Amino acid sequence: MAKAEKKQATVKDYNTILAPHVTEKATLGSEHGQVTFRVAKDATKPEIKQAVEALFDVKVKAVNTLVQKGKTKRFKGIMGKRSDFKKAIVTLEDGQTIDTGTGV
Repeated sequence: MAKAEKKQATVKDYNTILAPHVTEKATLGSEHGQVTFRVAKDATKPEIKQAVEALFDVKVKAVNTLVQKGKTKRFKGIMGKRSDFKKAIVTLEDGQTIDTGTGV
């Protein structure tokens, strides 16, 4: 039986996954095999799955996405708004882990 080949990461994969999103809620998800990433606004679930599998060499069970709306903030009396961003919560297969503390 042939050994499964590692998927080759492309530039599109690096543009899809922008950064790990580390918050209290995201670290609670790591107990259940979940990792949270900031992703490109136009990224689809299949693209996110393919990028995570190629970049981190893991098997992905599911991908949930949401658009986090930017907060309205006041800076020196002037109202401003943070940018909206897309978040992906990636559930990994049992036994798979990703250490988001190290670089890709």
